[in-house]
Amino acid sequence: MRRLIFTILLILTVVLCGYAQQDAQYTQYMYNTISVNPAYAGSRGVLSIAALHRSQWVGLDGAPTTQTLNFHTPVSDHVGLGLSVVNDEIGNGTNQDTYIDAAFSYTVNTSEEGKLSFGLKAGGHLFNVDFTKLRNYGAETNLPNIDNKFSPNFGAGIYYHTDQFYAGLSVPNFLQTEHFDSSDTNSSSLIAQERMNFYLITGYVFDLKNNVKFKPAALIKAVKGAPLQVDLSANFLFNDKFSLGAAYRWDAALSALFGFQLNDQLMLGLAYDKETTDLGATRFNDGSFEIMLRYEFLNKYKRVITPRFF
Repeated sequence: MRRLIFTILLILTVVLCGYAQQDAQYTQYMYNTISVNPAYAGSRGVLSIAALHRSQWVGLDGAPTTQTLNFHTPVSDHVGLGLSVVNDEIGNGTNQDTYIDAAFSYTVNTSEEGKLSFGLKAGGHLFNVDFTKLRNYGAETNLPNIDNKFSPNFGAGIYYHTDQFYAGLSVPNFLQTEHFDSSDTNSSSLIAQERMNFYLITGYVFDLKNNVKFKPAALIKAVKGAPLQVDLSANFLFNDKFSLGAAYRWDAALSALFGFQLNDQLMLGLAYDKETTDLGATRFNDGSFEIMLRYEFLNKYKRVITPRFF
């Protein structure tokens, strides 16, 4: 089963190599999986709630900020449910995107350790653009504002995992929505289109000596018309309490990650990115920061199980 899934994911990755990301990006994507893959819903075996804030390119006026809130839980041995809210803002409120999605997953056992989940998500996107907030320095802006335009959408994903390995493939939004009507102009640059984003995630946990675990992981995002985005990370977990790691976003950034399990239920995660592009060398860019909090409602049985590292 694992070889079959690896083969399918490899083929799909090669097919999608001409695409890249358009959705909001995260360095701590491993704690925000439900936002991009509905098949992850309920996979941790408990009610899990996570909130994340990202400030990108701190010091650069109008740089993106992103907030996410999600929860998911199993409701039976095979069914999981979840809810994800993402708010993404650029340009000091000039452009604001809000995504609200409900997720459903169905899981089947493929072996004594392996589980394969199929997920569906449905929801919508609120898109708000206020061009009056742009600093146009006396120039006239004739583009029409967009006031919380709602666009429904749906997505799907698959997710396979054991106690040590995981892999998933998903398309969070299938519908490609145009937010501007270009019928009155010959310029296609006035069209804002939401395109399909493809996500591939995978990772493996190695048990080392002295209560140390090592997890290399990867996330690939793809959308038509932009370069492929590849995130590679490596994290160490010590005594199931502290995690330290580093990540590399291909031709974009280097990152440092830190996690601390405050108690059996509450976890704190921090991340810092430094751009490797020309943008990272500017005096106005102090890097990107993320903070994440996750709370899990553990039952008596779950407390005796070693926490899973994904």
